[in-house]
Amino acid sequence: MAEHEQPWPWLPAEPGTGLEAGGAAGPEPLSDVLARRLLAQRVVSLHGPLTDFSVTRVAAELMTLDAEGDDPVTLRVDCGEAALAPALTLMDVIELMGVPVRALCLGQVAAGAVGVVAVCAHRSALPSTRFALAEPATSLHAHARNVAQWAELRAGERQRFCARVGAATAQAAGVIESDMERGLFMGVEEALAYGILDEVSRPEAPVLRLPGSVPPPMGFRPGR
Repeated sequence: MAEHEQPWPWLPAEPGTGLEAGGAAGPEPLSDVLARRLLAQRVVSLHGPLTDFSVTRVAAELMTLDAEGDDPVTLRVDCGEAALAPALTLMDVIELMGVPVRALCLGQVAAGAVGVVAVCAHRSALPSTRFALAEPATSLHAHARNVAQWAELRAGERQRFCARVGAATAQAAGVIESDMERGLFMGVEEALAYGILDEVSRPEAPVLRLPGSVPPPMGFRPGR
C-alpha cells in the first residue's frame, strides 16, 4: 500500500481521520493497520456507534471477504449505539452472505446491534458483555408537517426489526417489541436464555478436537 493511501479507497474517508478530500494526509492511523491485520484473518470489527459510515465500511468488508473465500467470517461486535435503519441494512448483508458469519460480542451490544448479532450463524460473547434491547435514541430534523410521516417510517422499521429478531431468537415479535419499549438489559446468561447467544466464551470451556489433530492454542492467536 502506498504511503497515506486509504485501506479501502472506494469508501469515503471518515471525518476526523485526516484523510478527508482536500485534507492533509498524515501517517496511517493505527486503526487502519489493525483493520488490515484483522481482515487478513477474516475478521471484521464493528466497534463504536453503528452509523451510515460504519455500516458502509462493515458491509463492504463482509462482502469482500465473502468474495475472496469460502471460510467463515468473524464479526467482532462492541457497539453501544445503533439506529434501526443501519442495523437493518447490515442484517440484510449478513443474511445474504454466502459464508457463515460468526458474531463474537465483547463490551456492549445495544439497540440495533442486538439484531445484527441475532441474525449471525453463530453468536458467542465474552463473560462480561452487556446487552441492551432498547429503543435507540433518535433526533428529528424535519418540518412539522413531516412528523407524522417520519413517525410512520420509524414504526415500520421497528416492526421489521422486531419480527427479524423474533425469528432469530424464537421469540414472538410482540415480546421483542414490548421488551424494546421498556428497555431490557441483560448479562450473558440472560442473553443466552433469551436466544440472542449460542454460547459464552470462557477460559474453562472445553476444547474439542478431531482424533489425531493438534489441540488449538487458547487465547486470541489464530490457529496455524
